[in-house]
Amino acid sequence: AEVVGPCTSSGINAEYGRKGDDDTDLNAALEATKALKIKEAEDKKEAKEAAKEEALANAEKCGFTKRVITKGKTHMKPEKGSVVAVWYTGKLEDGTIFDSNVENARKKDRKALKFKVGTGLVIRGWDEALLTMCYGEKAEINIDPDWAYGKKGMPSAGIQPNTRLIFEVELECPVNIGV
Repeated sequence: AEVVGPCTSSGINAEYGRKGDDDTDLNAALEATKALKIKEAEDKKEAKEAAKEEALANAEKCGFTKRVITKGKTHMKPEKGSVVAVWYTGKLEDGTIFDSNVENARKKDRKALKFKVGTGLVIRGWDEALLTMCYGEKAEINIDPDWAYGKKGMPSAGIQPNTRLIFEVELECPVNIGV
């Protein structure tokens, strides 16, 4: 095949390894590129779906879900072992309140519950969820049975075995934060 200058049509074709006006190789390359892009888009979509499924699975493994009711007054969160002060109302799935330090608001001796978070002094769902909250935040926390009272339940509080618990929790701002 004769190679001519790049300014002629046959020269342009020759420059890219084609002869004359035969576009078979070019069309095949374009089709292969198109198929590759479609495959990449499908793979990306599948990866995104897999990541979403993994996130859901991890949320299930986590043992609690949290819905923010009121954003915190700061972006600071408690660290494991720090003392926190919490206002809470605990409910069963049917809405029955089994414990609260908010319901007794008219009592003069009403106090927030204080404890070292992340140290096992409360149910695991509380320990873990409070570590994700910002000071001043109010949230609804749904705790799986395994991260609450599990197979034993707590019959004295009206909590049957394997019961999911729902808490409305407000994490007080410590005085030293200055908010």
